[in-house]
Amino acid sequence: MLDQRTMTGPGGGAQLLETLPPIESDSLLALIAMANADERPEKIDVGVGVYRDGEGRTPILRAVKAAEQRLWEAQESKGYLGGFGDRRFTELLRSIVFGEHAGDDRIMGIQTPGGCGALSLGFKLVAAANPKARVLVGTPTWPNHMPVIEAAELEIVRYGYYDRDQRIIRFDEMMSMLDGARSGDVVLLHGCCHNPTGADLDDDQWADVARTMAHRGLVPFVDIAYQGLGRGLDEDAGGLRGILAACDEVIVAQSCDKNFGVYRDRVGSLHLKTARRGSTGLAMDHVAQIAREMWSMPPDHGAAAVRTVLENDDLRADWLAELGEMRDRINRIRSAIAAADPRLAYIGRQFGMFSMLPFDAVQVRQLRERSAIYMADSGRFNVIGMADEAVSRFIAAIVEAMNG
Repeated sequence: MLDQRTMTGPGGGAQLLETLPPIESDSLLALIAMANADERPEKIDVGVGVYRDGEGRTPILRAVKAAEQRLWEAQESKGYLGGFGDRRFTELLRSIVFGEHAGDDRIMGIQTPGGCGALSLGFKLVAAANPKARVLVGTPTWPNHMPVIEAAELEIVRYGYYDRDQRIIRFDEMMSMLDGARSGDVVLLHGCCHNPTGADLDDDQWADVARTMAHRGLVPFVDIAYQGLGRGLDEDAGGLRGILAACDEVIVAQSCDKNFGVYRDRVGSLHLKTARRGSTGLAMDHVAQIAREMWSMPPDHGAAAVRTVLENDDLRADWLAELGEMRDRINRIRSAIAAADPRLAYIGRQFGMFSMLPFDAVQVRQLRERSAIYMADSGRFNVIGMADEAVSRFIAAIVEAMNG
């Protein structure tokens, strides 16, 4: 018999939503709220993961703004594009992301609402193919990876990827995990600019990973969300391209949110490679069905702007120039932090927007209270989350914190 105390309200009506259990709030969202509420004019928010320029703004890129103007002038309809979204958008991404593999007809893609949409869609596809599949995840990793995998009801196997004390990748542990993995296991890999550590595999390590995965029959799932913000567009995709050369099955979640600065427009894609074009096509049929259940059709505007940039030589050239400026600023601030103290030298050897400082939650809280500096309790911080004028003050505060 149903428990009427939980199924009906005071007036006798059905109760459903009132019975929901409380959930643990996302710590990064809570951090953003705290930073927004802090009225101190000197505050520095290096918790939120967006690019900021020298003035502390997150600008719309010139090329994107020009593309939006062209769309406004030329677009004649807001009708549906279909479940695969803007097919020209995913086609134009192929040369950027896959390089020499762009012409491989075993690789097919679909537009998604951001990188999160691509990750969710990809893991739900894995679950549809094999509900008992295990996903190997190196830790620490981006906080939303685990919930997305758990939502697909897949088993997660964790291993240590990064040693915070030594400031190095735990490559031996990673390879030991891969050597002991089961055929068919899925391995989540950061394509470049590792979030939250900034510690990327070098070319030799990528080659070892690719060989081992091919030999062991493992399925790489590459999350590439920061291409172009580390060493360069081609350099940042080198690991992924080596994986494509070695492995028959590859899943790729890609995002344009960061390298095009279109965060709120949620622009991403999911790409699959299998051993045969026919099997990739069948897998994409399943992808399209899952996408239909999740969001039916992806939003158009951001992908249309990116597509417009990529299909016009002048806008593409300007985007590449702006991307270079963004990358240069990231690396310049990394160098400044690394040069400030020998204990911070490792930051200059890392890539992308994020690194981890050697702080515990108590030290992070003290920085927040004393210096109005906001970062995750783990010590993860956004290297370019501050204006130029704040860099020296940020460095002085973290050195003082390390000194106790």
